[in-house]
Amino acid sequence: MRVLVQRVSQAAVRVEGRTVGEIGAGALLLVGVEEADGSDDIVWLTRKISQLRIFNDEAGVMNRSLLDCGGDALAVSQFTLHASVKKGNRPSYSRAARGEISQPLFDRFVAELAVALGKPVPTGLFGADMQVSLINDGPVTIWLDSRNPE
Repeated sequence: MRVLVQRVSQAAVRVEGRTVGEIGAGALLLVGVEEADGSDDIVWLTRKISQLRIFNDEAGVMNRSLLDCGGDALAVSQFTLHASVKKGNRPSYSRAARGEISQPLFDRFVAELAVALGKPVPTGLFGADMQVSLINDGPVTIWLDSRNPE
C-alpha cells in the first residue's frame, strides 16, 4: 500500500457537488492499494500514520503525532499512486489492485485507523470522480510505501 500523507489545516472531498468527507487540522491521506497488499501492510501503515510526528509542539518543532494533538484524518482512495511511467508517456496502472480487491482493503485500513485514532475517519467515495481540496500546512507532504518502509 502507498499513502501520501499531507499535513493540512483543512481538507474536503466532493462528489457531484456534494461534500462527502471533510476535516479540520490533521492529515489528508491519499491511499493506493496493489494486488499483493494485505493485513501486514494495513497494520504497518496504521501504526506509522497514527504515530508520525509531523505536527508542531509548543516550541514549533514537528514532534507531535495525530494521536498527540487529536488531529483528524481524511482518507481518499487513489489508484494512480501505483502508476508506472517506465515506458512512453501514458501511465500504466497495472500494479493497482482492481476494485473488488482494493475496496475491502481500503475499507479495512480506514476502520483500523479509526480504532487507532479513537475517532471516525471520513473518506471520499470509492471509485467516484472526486474533487479534493486542501490547505497543505507547512507544506508537509510525506510518502509512505509499506513495500519499501525505508
